[in-house]
Amino acid sequence: MAVTLTTPNTLLGALQPKGDTARLATNLAIVVLGTLLLTLSAKINVPVWPVPVTLQTFAVAALAAAFGWRIGVATVAAYLLQGAAGLPVFAAGGGIAYLMGPTGGFLLAYLPMAYIVGRAADLGAANRPLALFGAMLLADAVVFVAGFLWLLTLSGQAGWIDQSNVLVSAFEKAVQPFIVWDILKMALAALTVTGAWQIVKRKA
Repeated sequence: MAVTLTTPNTLLGALQPKGDTARLATNLAIVVLGTLLLTLSAKINVPVWPVPVTLQTFAVAALAAAFGWRIGVATVAAYLLQGAAGLPVFAAGGGIAYLMGPTGGFLLAYLPMAYIVGRAADLGAANRPLALFGAMLLADAVVFVAGFLWLLTLSGQAGWIDQSNVLVSAFEKAVQPFIVWDILKMALAALTVTGAWQIVKRKA
């Protein structure tokens, strides 16, 4: 099982031990460490309402690109389960109520984000900056769409949304301010992973 969790096209696949038992132990440790990194990225935030500015999309994209889709999705799933269980791993706390709040759509969409980016990395994009950046932009767009649709379902009980123009109000306050920042975060994540890959190749 451990052999199939990542591919040689990812940083994790290139660096992990040869033995199956050691690989499995390494993968489990990586998932735990990944959830800690996601928590840290959530805590580095600008607390604006309804959706804080965090480094989480950068962290999810970078981790998935480095680990591949299986470990990437497992890491995000473990992180979300920690938050749902009440651990204060999200930007402003934890618990089911938090996960069902305004940021819930964005948080849950980290799962398909990790899959898209990780799948691209498994297919060799971790060594191609433009390809990886494109996959990250696509994955980030999925996060924005899911988060926006989630916010619309909550719009009737949200005082911050102009009820006379729900679509525009939700977009302007919870999506538009983050677009440029996320493009920059995806570029940084792609450069970070592809740069690390070049270092690994030179040492191989």
